[in-house]
Amino acid sequence: MTAPPASAKDSMKSTWRTGDRKHWNYNHWILYAINPFHYDLDREVPVHPKTDKVPHVSTFDQHLWILAHAAVVLAVHQAWLSATGIPLNFFAAVGYYTAGFLWIVVRELHTIRELGHRYGFLDGQHDRDGIPDYGVAKVLGAGWKTAGGRMLMAVYLTYSPSSSPLQDMSSPAWWGWLPLQIGFYGVILDFWFYWYHRSMHDVNGLWQFHRTHHLTKRPNAMLSAYADDVQEFFDMVGVPFMTYLSFKAFGIPLGFYDWFICHQYTAFTEAGGHSGLRLNIQAASPFSFILAYFDAEIAIEDHDLHHRKGWRKSHNYGKQTRLWDRIFGTCHERIELSKDNIDYVNQARIPLF
Repeated sequence: MTAPPASAKDSMKSTWRTGDRKHWNYNHWILYAINPFHYDLDREVPVHPKTDKVPHVSTFDQHLWILAHAAVVLAVHQAWLSATGIPLNFFAAVGYYTAGFLWIVVRELHTIRELGHRYGFLDGQHDRDGIPDYGVAKVLGAGWKTAGGRMLMAVYLTYSPSSSPLQDMSSPAWWGWLPLQIGFYGVILDFWFYWYHRSMHDVNGLWQFHRTHHLTKRPNAMLSAYADDVQEFFDMVGVPFMTYLSFKAFGIPLGFYDWFICHQYTAFTEAGGHSGLRLNIQAASPFSFILAYFDAEIAIEDHDLHHRKGWRKSHNYGKQTRLWDRIFGTCHERIELSKDNIDYVNQARIPLF
């Protein structure tokens, strides 16, 4: 079910990349410099029939990519401490880890573009939506607000200048908890996200806060946080804060550095889930094998179908798993990523660098 744009600002028309640059402002130039786009203008994107087999991607590749990039940010912090002995104060920690978060996101966007040029996109007979002409500033702002909001919250709630990455990671208990924290974080966060997201669709009066996000029918990863202000708040900090409180209630430890890593897992899946890549990429989690046993693992096509097939009423409300969709009966059948259409022989790889 679809609805026509109500006004010009609702249009998803994207022509600015090929238009006259004299009309660009600093937002356009920043995006041009970052180059987060889902395709290059001078390169072809392959188009596949829906019946062509879809290459599988191992979750190991995702774990390696996420942990390697998170490790770089933590290692640079530790190197600073070892070289200077000066701890990061509150503001420095927020600034540094926000920058680190954004660096990882931009690296993922570049990786997604390369995979798109190599393997194409779902529903490839139709182009993916670009960054809309009326939404350039909004898309750019959503990135730093997401990273900054989450890091501000994490630093305020869990960061201690007296505790270094090396100090925390020297504890065997830290490593013992980390896989459980990553796994539970995705599942618990998705519980809160599922009900908040479903309420936006089902409860009269709340759709007005979510409709902007659904203007895109075939999103790209840069549109992950393209939303109204209320949704932005809950996506960026509201749902992660409820997840943090749930960890506290269940007695699951969550320190700053482990929370930073958990954030990288969820952000990787958020961007990937909006990428539309024609790959069988299922969200990386230490609980992947358990979720798969119950047919509750999430793949890229699940959220893609939420946008493509849904409007006021929809399905596939989860964004980290399909667990809550499976339990509450809101799963939509996959099309290109159906089980008999996955190519496990000619698997794809996620380049690390």
